[in-house]
Amino acid sequence: MSDNAVQHTAYSEHAEYADAWSEQESPRPQAPAPAHAAVTPADAADAARLVSFGLQPKLLPARDAEYAELLRRYREDPAFARLADAVATGLGLIVLEVSPRAGMAVTAGEDSVFAVRMGDYARRAATDSADRFLHGLAHLAVAAMAFPRPEDLADDAYIGRLTVNGVDSFVRQACLRLEQRAEEEGENTDPASDAPGLEAAWRVWSRRSTTGATKDARRLAGSTTGIVAKAVAFLTDSGFLQRTGDENGGSYRTTARYQLQVRDMAGSAALTELLDLGIVPVSDGTATLVPPPEGDDLDLAADAGLPFHA
Repeated sequence: MSDNAVQHTAYSEHAEYADAWSEQESPRPQAPAPAHAAVTPADAADAARLVSFGLQPKLLPARDAEYAELLRRYREDPAFARLADAVATGLGLIVLEVSPRAGMAVTAGEDSVFAVRMGDYARRAATDSADRFLHGLAHLAVAAMAFPRPEDLADDAYIGRLTVNGVDSFVRQACLRLEQRAEEEGENTDPASDAPGLEAAWRVWSRRSTTGATKDARRLAGSTTGIVAKAVAFLTDSGFLQRTGDENGGSYRTTARYQLQVRDMAGSAALTELLDLGIVPVSDGTATLVPPPEGDDLDLAADAGLPFHA
């Protein structure tokens, strides 16, 4: 090999080593990450529009192309999702779920202008304080009948079904169980005015007429089935239930939005106490009541639609 060839080879090797050393010492600068696009008024308007759709409980994404498109954007664009969540938070709303099945399901926080407090609802429904108490119990019973097991609340495919007469019968069976428990514990006396939980409720409900029908066979609004009917009508108007028929005082099925709402309240002491009475065991997905004890002469609603005696 000539001296020129040796020098050329040495130079090439030196250049390679120099390049490698240079790369280790001075790495090439990375391209700067693209800056997040600034939020535009149009983005804010779209986020607020999505929240407004969520405040229309009967509106389903499958029936509104704009709603469906905003849902898709929420699920695929994290920045837009954060913006929509912030809009909801600013309005005092809690986002329960955003999905094709439920849409943008929101519930109002205690201080939200959109909150419909049970006390306000009950005062509109009745003027008597005892009736207001019973309206609250009716809503509690509907939730317990609709989703009697924790797995029912966890299963997005589960649909609860109930009837007005069935809910009334369920509450009356619960009243009987509570009365028996009070007798066993030697506490079967009228409760104090500030008695908590269900113990103060069973006497009021059990003493109220089931239907109190008028001469033309209409049930009275102050009867227990009238109170339940008022509760389910309110839930239907709010997009939580769907009416499926007229049998047994009116039959209903639950919606995804109602399942989310009950999940949110599932830890409440009153609902837990009601379910712990063990009155609604479920075997095949249909809520039923356990058979009453032998010799029980409890006056249950006619056509309750529940198999007390299978």
